[in-house]
Amino acid sequence: MNLPITTMRSFASDNNSGIHPRILAAIIQANENHCVSYGDDVYTQQAIEIFKSHFGEQTEVFFVFNGTAANVLSLMQTTKPYSSIICSETAHINVDECGAPERIAGIKVISVPHKEGKISPEKILPHLHGFGFEHHSQPSAISISQTTEMGTVYTPAEITELTDLAHRHNMILHIDGARLANAAAALNLPFRAFTVDCGVDVVSFGGTKNGMLLGEAILIFNPQLAEGFKYRRKQSMQLFSKMRFMGAQFIAYFSDNLWLENARHANAMAKRLAEAIRQIPEITITTPVEANGVFAIIPKEWVEPLRKEYFFYTWNETTSEIRWMCSFDTTPEDIDMFVEKIKQLSKRG
Repeated sequence: MNLPITTMRSFASDNNSGIHPRILAAIIQANENHCVSYGDDVYTQQAIEIFKSHFGEQTEVFFVFNGTAANVLSLMQTTKPYSSIICSETAHINVDECGAPERIAGIKVISVPHKEGKISPEKILPHLHGFGFEHHSQPSAISISQTTEMGTVYTPAEITELTDLAHRHNMILHIDGARLANAAAALNLPFRAFTVDCGVDVVSFGGTKNGMLLGEAILIFNPQLAEGFKYRRKQSMQLFSKMRFMGAQFIAYFSDNLWLENARHANAMAKRLAEAIRQIPEITITTPVEANGVFAIIPKEWVEPLRKEYFFYTWNETTSEIRWMCSFDTTPEDIDMFVEKIKQLSKRG
């Protein structure tokens, strides 16, 4: 059966990109001969040591299949079934995981207003009550996304302020790090400078949006919080038998700073796009372009003509705010051709 092959370039999601050739080559290399399963292989163990070198020897590392599992199991492990989790109203765990935190972990998700994707202590404080009161779910975690769903980046000072708030109330701070590499590239800082060093308790570390095929890592920085997690992962159907293929990907991902090269490139392409469309009067960029996403309001009548050649998503139908995401394999030519198409629509007006 011959399936149609699309040649359309996409600004819809960094999930739409392919696998980086060096990572694909690592998968092929790991495919030779037999290997011990379920993570007791040299690839997985080497990948774990690499994570420890970036985040600290105390880091407990667990690989899972996807970001939803990483987020849900991170929160499930570090809270109780009667807990509540406070996050931005745009957070992936609030709007894009089909109720998995509530259904699987049994926790209540409380969303708060954001500013350019970020939440602040003053928005969280009104929800920090009812501690010890059996009629209320117990506030147990603050969850943030780095980068945010609006393409912005928390500074270390902002994260430290949130972890301090969480710890004063015996709560944990979780980071959804699906695009943690893009944040590190934007901040020009090592990972631990805005995670472990800021007091963060657990991170869902993503690689799929930055050149990997599959596999995310749950990083727990307090070994006591990680107690028994290996059983939870197995019970939740997230223990990969051929774990070496995840380990091999992460080894390639970190080798020669491929992760940073990919993230810097994606971020640079987003900035190239933003700088070009700022010159078009009908377009308003709505949030700072700090990582690999551009959010902008465009004329509604432009959406469908643009989508015929470059697929992307509308973020807000009411205001015609759209989201354009760049990837490790987005090229300058992709940006320039897309901008030229936008300019053609602008001239028609």
